[in-house]
Amino acid sequence: MDEVTFKSDTVLSDVHLYTPNHRHLMVRLNGMGQPVFLSQFKLLWNQDSQTDSGAEGGRHGMGPAEQTSASGPGSTRPPLGSGCSSDATSQEGVGARLDEDGDLDVERRPRAASDAEPAEPPRDKVHPTILTQEEDDPLADEARESSPQDVIRIEHTMATPLEDVGKQVWRGALLLADYILFQRDLFQGRTVLELGAGTGLASIIAATVARTVYCTDVGADLLAMCQRNIALNGHLTAAGGGVVKVKELDWLKDDLCTDPEVPFSWSQEDVSDLYSHTTILLAAEVFYDDDLTDALFRTLSRLVHKLENACTAILSVEKRLNFTLRHLDVTCEAYDHFRSWLQRLERLAGGRLRFAVEPVEASFPQLLVYERIQQLELWKIFVEPVT
Repeated sequence: MDEVTFKSDTVLSDVHLYTPNHRHLMVRLNGMGQPVFLSQFKLLWNQDSQTDSGAEGGRHGMGPAEQTSASGPGSTRPPLGSGCSSDATSQEGVGARLDEDGDLDVERRPRAASDAEPAEPPRDKVHPTILTQEEDDPLADEARESSPQDVIRIEHTMATPLEDVGKQVWRGALLLADYILFQRDLFQGRTVLELGAGTGLASIIAATVARTVYCTDVGADLLAMCQRNIALNGHLTAAGGGVVKVKELDWLKDDLCTDPEVPFSWSQEDVSDLYSHTTILLAAEVFYDDDLTDALFRTLSRLVHKLENACTAILSVEKRLNFTLRHLDVTCEAYDHFRSWLQRLERLAGGRLRFAVEPVEASFPQLLVYERIQQLELWKIFVEPVT
């Protein structure tokens, strides 16, 4: 029997699945002709935890008013298990609620003139609006000036081919950003390197406390999006005095690109600063393909051997479960491959560096509004010289 392969042309991040369309504003087309949207994520600076989820405006559960009306004072619905009965639930009542075909006939309450208008417009009236397709967006400065301190604004795409998933916002990046906000002292005044930064969300949050953040990825279009997001959130990074530098770092190449003719290349000063001062490395949601995972860990190993200081790598991953025809079972192969690399690092012996791996319990307060699911994990890799 021939092997059956299913392919999907586009991938959509879970962050945007349940968010109302009117919360996303399509602002331009990127260099690949893909629509670019602008989303706001709320920062809960003054709260210890957050039980709501999703991007700003997302609604995934009953609010307090809905919970009260379901079982609180004034409710006409008897509590479950109370043993109460009424004529409506008697045998005669059930017969009266069935139509001629035996289906349940639900009588709709006529809408009163005093009923409030719905808070949100009907879905068929919600559509994105293109503000501009120019490279220099005149609204960028205005948006940056009007952004409050409790909002991070991110340009991103909504659905992309697999090779462009870095242009979307993923829950793992939000979890990593949460941890940075929770462990501000750990990042205070540090030099940080993020690998596979995507939209740059975690780098922007890190720059609120770190001294210098190297926000790295590959592809001029993606790096340009990072640069725009950093400019949009200058009100956040300026308060902490951090600097974000967007640079190209290709995991499939052994050396950093220092050609001044190449966009987002490294200067000799940046290379020297990177190797002399970096103590924290970050990576979020980059472990979805085995070949990329291999390249990431090889790059990580190569970099830490060049750093002058002991360092800590903080990795965010989502354990995605998939049914595969090969196993005829639910598996998480990409996650298993990621874990095998962690075990391999711990078993390394005979080198000049020692790797220690430990999981981070995701019980710290949620300071960004998103859906924190159980499958999101954080791992730390401590890298120290062997003495």
